[in-house]
Amino acid sequence: MDKIAARLEADATPSAPALVLRPWSPADAADLVELYRDDVLRCWTSSAVNDEASAARWVQEQQRGWETGDRFGFAVVESQATGLEEQLAGHVVLKNVTPGASSAEVGYWTAAHARGRGVAPRALQALTDWAFTAFPGDGLTRLELLHQVDNTASCRVAQKSRYELTTLLPPAPSAYPRAGHLHVRTREP
Repeated sequence: MDKIAARLEADATPSAPALVLRPWSPADAADLVELYRDDVLRCWTSSAVNDEASAARWVQEQQRGWETGDRFGFAVVESQATGLEEQLAGHVVLKNVTPGASSAEVGYWTAAHARGRGVAPRALQALTDWAFTAFPGDGLTRLELLHQVDNTASCRVAQKSRYELTTLLPPAPSAYPRAGHLHVRTREP
């Protein structure tokens, strides 16, 4: 899709470097394995990344989403002051994109070393702005963010990013054994 930007940016803060959001690359697999060693990250994600082979498959799934136009996953990297190095800090995704549909879903996770520095809210804001700009003629007017009710960090990210809590979702075992929150953000006129 030629209307789809492959690189987004979020400004630096006084305590954290600028962010670059770009499509995942096979070169990210080794770093992805390292990030997935974090028990907190594994608790909140459904992906099984245990070694370079599973990381490579995960990256291929992200790339396939771009090709089909129904899922746009971005690696979130922190740009160092030198501009020469980037450190993988997380992931944001626009998913369940269907032409003509009014809503899609967003998701994210943050690497352990990047937590507490505003990475997730800044990346989510960049993704949200892009989604509403990139898909205006497709009817996209609503973005949904779902998380488990006990994931308080995700709830804070949603609130900071102006996603309003609209619904308490009941558990749906086995995939979702705990209750959840549905946050929504609508495109501003």
